[in-house]
Amino acid sequence: MVGQVLSGRYELEELVGTGGMSSVYRAHDRLLDRKVALKVLHEHYGSDEAQVERFRREARAVATLSHPNIVAVIDRGEHEGRQFIVFEYVDGENLKRLLERKGPLPVARALELVIQIAQALSFAHGQGLVHRDVKPQNVLLNGDGAAKVTDFGIARSLDVQHGMTQTGTVLGTSDYIAPEQAQGRRVDEHSDVYSLGVVLYELLTSKVPFPGENFVAVAMRHINEPPPSVRVERPDVPARVDVALQVAMAKDPHDRWPTMAAFCAELEGCLRELSPGEEGTQIIVPPRARRHRGGPSPWPVLAAVVALLAIGAVVAALVLTGHSPGRGSGSPAVRAPVHLIATTAYDPYGTGGEHNELAHYATDGNGQTFWKTEHYDDAPSLAGKPGVGLVLDPGRTVALHDVRVTTTTPGFVAVVKGGDSPTSFTQDVSASQAVAGVTRFTISGAAFRYYELWITRLGPGFIDARVNEVTAT
Repeated sequence: MVGQVLSGRYELEELVGTGGMSSVYRAHDRLLDRKVALKVLHEHYGSDEAQVERFRREARAVATLSHPNIVAVIDRGEHEGRQFIVFEYVDGENLKRLLERKGPLPVARALELVIQIAQALSFAHGQGLVHRDVKPQNVLLNGDGAAKVTDFGIARSLDVQHGMTQTGTVLGTSDYIAPEQAQGRRVDEHSDVYSLGVVLYELLTSKVPFPGENFVAVAMRHINEPPPSVRVERPDVPARVDVALQVAMAKDPHDRWPTMAAFCAELEGCLRELSPGEEGTQIIVPPRARRHRGGPSPWPVLAAVVALLAIGAVVAALVLTGHSPGRGSGSPAVRAPVHLIATTAYDPYGTGGEHNELAHYATDGNGQTFWKTEHYDDAPSLAGKPGVGLVLDPGRTVALHDVRVTTTTPGFVAVVKGGDSPTSFTQDVSASQAVAGVTRFTISGAAFRYYELWITRLGPGFIDARVNEVTAT
């Protein structure tokens, strides 16, 4: 085929890729004097009317996707019974080759690329098209390093040995396949969210989360095993990114980010929180292998000495200044963590409770677990209710200084209230504000025996609100 001219216009110059259904060539467009990419349907599919029509139909659909992060379709045609599609030519490598060449990417760079991919996929979803095969091989990098998504289900390879699947059975690539996709169930934008989560995991670790020897083994792991924490492989990844990945790769599609746009917004929040120079840094933890032989590790002793010195410095400062810890002392108070226990949900305007059995997850110290409200189809309102709450027990009467809330459903509006019983909260002790990622509520007012996170509105695009962690000082 190399050297052949299709439709009197496209001269095939080099074969750049091949699969079970098609081959891709770099070609020269003689009419406009430019390079293009041609995807040519294999000859033996030319007599299969169903495959030909699918090829044409999906080409027409992708041709409507005009987005800077999507490889554009330029033309479609037929030459001697062979169907072909013409794409813009992207002179660069794909993400898979970049990983093979460089290994794990800096956190900021990985987020930047995945945000671009998410924006492209969100646009496609808005046009009614689900990719179904999101993977690093289908993301090209142009000369400026920008990501451009390609192969929106036009013609997939059939090579099972390389993680591909047979079209007409289970679509997708095993290393990135969503559980429902692997089971042959309905596929929608939540499936792309899952696959993009896997891609981000790989960009950060240069590993896929569920490796295996064959398609079935990998697919079963996607179906049955919880997603691994990326921080196990790479401790410098921020906890918020880890939580975002856990949500994206939830087994139940309804537990994932509700839209690709919501996932993208959270990743943008993660990127904004990265301090300058944070990407590529490492959290240095003394390895156990370096302990002195024949004796205990010196690190606990050193840590204890540092802690005692720090406490001594605080006490000395208080004595010298004549102040004691507390508000109104004339100097900043010594703030200590207050251990909160989320005991139950509070729903006085509804059924009385909202997933009470999940309440403890909001204060279990694990950012991957969460308490959530019921689903509200009329989101962002709460079915006419003024709000729903989460009861927080500090164990004693205490005047809090601040409360920090972590969520994976950013944008919901909440306020912190105080009360003397777990069923009566009479005073707002913070300003009402939207919760995005990790949000701090400044607390003012008297001491209270109980506190409550009172949610009055859901975040844009969400049908529930989730509280992954609540901490206080």
